[in-house]
Amino acid sequence: MAIHIHPPPPPAPPAAAPAQAALPEHDIVVNGTVIPAREVAAEMQHHPAVDAFAAWEEAARALVVRRLLLDAAAAAGLDPAEEDDAIGALLAREIRVPEPDEAAARRWFAANPDRFGTPEWWDASHILLAADPEDAEERSAARTRATALLAQVQEVPGSLPDLARLHSACPSREQGGHLGRIERGSTVPEFETFLAALVPGQVCPEVVQTRYGMHVVQLHHHAPRRTPRFEDAVPEVMRDLARVSWQSAVRHYIAVLAARATIEGFALSAEGEARADGPLVN
Repeated sequence: MAIHIHPPPPPAPPAAAPAQAALPEHDIVVNGTVIPAREVAAEMQHHPAVDAFAAWEEAARALVVRRLLLDAAAAAGLDPAEEDDAIGALLAREIRVPEPDEAAARRWFAANPDRFGTPEWWDASHILLAADPEDAEERSAARTRATALLAQVQEVPGSLPDLARLHSACPSREQGGHLGRIERGSTVPEFETFLAALVPGQVCPEVVQTRYGMHVVQLHHHAPRRTPRFEDAVPEVMRDLARVSWQSAVRHYIAVLAARATIEGFALSAEGEARADGPLVN
């Protein structure tokens, strides 16, 4: 009997993307200095965001804040030709943060326990059968394939790496599906939920469904969160508290500069004058 293999039908044309508001094309003026629209557009590549308009906002904010700092550096007699050096020297001169004492450090440690110690993590491997979350037929087919692969892994212990190399859509297939260390909060919640229910060495008895598709999962190791005693974390707590205090002081300083400045074409929001933990002021 002849077997005829027919080519799949051509894909349907993609749906038209929803219309988005046009990005601003005007220049921004800070204290008489023009920041051209093209500079804001070029800066956008350094500010990943949920959409293009949010990236434009971040880029414009960064350039406005930088202009404010350069103007302040020039007014202070610092050489603005070396921009980064001038900004660094200005902040070092203007920002004064007191050294935290033990009482403040203890309060900070108690109020922010997740900032210290070692987070919970897992070491795991998986096989991913990718499927569009909006395509019910594709997800059903992926689940069927994943269920069959899960049965093979359960029947032949140790077979997951070879099957991952053959079938997984994740780049980890090159390592036999090994994902390595996965810290709490670093992956999608549904994946973590199943990891947390497994014991080391166990293959998850059911297919794990996430927005990326269907997964066959095996846990190798689990390390619970470890929170140190305050006495053991003192140096780290002191550094963290000093850094946060400095960032807060920088934000306040930039707010003062913005209040004194004339800015046209951009509204510098009170809560977003500076990303004090970003490259602008590091």
